[in-house]
Amino acid sequence: RCDNATERMLEYAASLEPKCKPTAVVKKGGAAGAAGGTKKAADAWRSLPVEKRIEHSLVKGIDEFVVADTEEARSSGRYTRPLQVIEGPLMEGMNVVGDLFGAGKMFLPQVIKSARVMKRAVGHLIPFIEEEKRRMGGDMSVESNAGVFVIATVKGDVHDIGKNIVAVVLGCNNFKVIDLGVMTPWEKILDAAVEHKADVIGLSGLITPSLDEMVTVAKRMEERGIKTPLLVGGATTSKMHTAVKIAPAYSGPVVHVLDASRSVPVVQALVDKNLQQRQEFVDEVAEQYSELRDEFYAGLEDRKYLTLAQAQAKALRVDWSDPINKPVRPSLLGAKAFMSFPIKDVLDYIDWNPFFQVWQLRGRYPNRGYPKIFNDATVGSEARKLFEEAQEMLADFTTNQRVRLNGIVGFYPANSVGDDIEVYEDETCSSVHGKFFGLRQQAEKEDDKEPYMCVSDFVAPKGSGLVDYIGMFACSAGHGLEEVVAGFKEAGDDYSYIMAEALADRLAEAYAEKLHEMVRRELWGYAPDENLSVDDMLKVKYQGIRPAPGYPSQPDHTEKLTMWELMDVDTETGISLTESLAMMPAASVSGLYFGGKCSSYFAVGKITSVQVSDYALRKKMDGKEAERWLSTSLNYEP
Repeated sequence: RCDNATERMLEYAASLEPKCKPTAVVKKGGAAGAAGGTKKAADAWRSLPVEKRIEHSLVKGIDEFVVADTEEARSSGRYTRPLQVIEGPLMEGMNVVGDLFGAGKMFLPQVIKSARVMKRAVGHLIPFIEEEKRRMGGDMSVESNAGVFVIATVKGDVHDIGKNIVAVVLGCNNFKVIDLGVMTPWEKILDAAVEHKADVIGLSGLITPSLDEMVTVAKRMEERGIKTPLLVGGATTSKMHTAVKIAPAYSGPVVHVLDASRSVPVVQALVDKNLQQRQEFVDEVAEQYSELRDEFYAGLEDRKYLTLAQAQAKALRVDWSDPINKPVRPSLLGAKAFMSFPIKDVLDYIDWNPFFQVWQLRGRYPNRGYPKIFNDATVGSEARKLFEEAQEMLADFTTNQRVRLNGIVGFYPANSVGDDIEVYEDETCSSVHGKFFGLRQQAEKEDDKEPYMCVSDFVAPKGSGLVDYIGMFACSAGHGLEEVVAGFKEAGDDYSYIMAEALADRLAEAYAEKLHEMVRRELWGYAPDENLSVDDMLKVKYQGIRPAPGYPSQPDHTEKLTMWELMDVDTETGISLTESLAMMPAASVSGLYFGGKCSSYFAVGKITSVQVSDYALRKKMDGKEAERWLSTSLNYEP
C-alpha cells in the first residue's frame, strides 16, 4: 500500500491502448507482446503538438529535444515574436511544473532539472529577441513575470546552496530573480532592490554572525524608508530569531522560511494582486511573530541561572589520578598538512542523510534516512535516481580530480586554567603559544548533581603535574569547485552546479570523519585498536570529540583565529576566513580535538552578562564586541 497508488495506477492506465483487454495489455503505439512496445510508448509523446512536447520536456526534465521544439514553435507562424514562445508554451509548461511541485507531485531535483530545460529553450530564443530589439530599436526584454525577487547571502558568509535552490525554484514559478551572490554588503542589496524595483528581498546565511548582519540589513531598510517585504532563510536562521531580532528592526513585512519549497507560496502571498488577501497574510505573520516574542521574553524571565562562580563550582570533576584519564601523548606534535587527499579514500565515510535533506527528499517512517529512503513509496524512486546521478559526478570528481581535498591537523601540549586552555610551545609547558577561551553552562538544571560544562573541563589542569594535549583541524573539499560550478553555470545547468556544491559539502564532512579516525588510531593514537563501522562513527560511538568554534560547545567563532594562527592554516592549505569568520572555500570544516574518555558534546546554552564581561576581560576583547559575537547565547538584551 502507498499514498499515491491511485495516481500511479491512473498514470499506468494512460499509457495503455483504451480498447485493450485486461488479459492482453497493450501499450499505446504497440501490439500485445510486441518487442519494442515499451520504447514506442515512451516515445509516443514526440507525436504530440509542439506545445505539449515542450510541456512534457519541462515536466520530465528532458533537454534532448527542447531546442528543436522551441525552434519549431518559433517558426510555426503561431507566434509572431520569439518573446511570445517564452510567455506562451514555455511559461505554461513551467506553470504546470510549479503546480505539481506545490501539490507534492514533483520533487526538488525534478524541478531543478525543469529549470535546466527552460534555460536551454530561452537561451535558444535570446539571439532572436536581441535581433528583434535591434530591428525595432526598442526594449523587447521579458517583463511579464510574477514579481521581482532580489536574493543574496549576507556579508561575511559564503554559503549559497540554499540560496541557489530558492532562486531556481522561484524562477520556475515565473519570478524574475536577481541573485547577488555571496558576501553581499547591505548597501549592494538595498541598491539592487531599488534598481530592479524588487517586490521581495531575500536574505540567506549559514553561520551565526550572519544573523546580526540580517538585523543590520533590516535596520538599513528602515532607515531608507524601504517597505519591501523581507524574506529570511538559511541553516542558522529560525522563526524565533526572525520574530525576536529582525522583525522589530523593520516596519515592513518580515517572514522566515524553512526551505525552498516553502518559499514559493510565501513569496506568492507577498506579491498577491489581491491587496486584502496580501494584507491578511502579512497581518497573520506579524501576529504570530508578536506571540513568539512574548513567549521568548517570558521564557527568559522564567529561566533561572546560576552565577558564574556557582557554575564553576559545579564544573565537571575529573579524577586525573585515575589511569583511565591519563593523557596520551600524540605520535605527532605540531601541524601536518594532508593535501590532495584521495577522494576514493573518503567515499565510504559520506553521510548521505544531509544530502537528501538539501534536495528536500524525506522518506516517511519506517523509510526515513539513507538507505531506507529508497523504499519510500513517495520519494524512493526519485531518491534512488538522485543518488545514482550523484555517484556519476563523484566518479568524475575522483577520476579527473576536479575538486581537491586539502586539510591540516595539529597537536600541542596543553593544560586548563579555569575556563580556558593554555597551549604551549613544547612539553616543558613553560611558554604559552596560544590560548583557547571557554564558556560555561549557567542555565539551572533539574538534576542538582549534573555538572555545568565547559570545554576546559576535558583537559588536565595546570598544576596537576600532567602534560595534556589538544588537537585541531581544518579541511576542505572546495578547492577546484569554483571552476566546476562556473562551467555548469555557463552551460545554464542549475541541477549540476547545485549537485556539485552539495557533494562538495558531503566530501568535506567525510574528509573530517576520515581525518578524525586517523587521529584516534594513528596521529594521536589514543584509540589504536578502534574498529568501528562508518555507521557507528556517524553515531559518534568513538572516544573523544571534535567541537567546532561557533557551535554549541563554544559558540564564539573568533576562537578559529587561534587555530588558524597555531597551524598557519591559510598558508598551508589555502583555507581562509572571511570577516565574519566563515571558511573559504565554503565546503570546509574545522574544529578542536579532545581525546579523553571524559570528553563529551554539550551545549553552553544561554549565559549571563557577568560571564560575558568575564569572558571579554580574559580575551582582552571589548565588551560590546564580545556581545556581538555571542549574540545568540545571551540571556539578556544588550
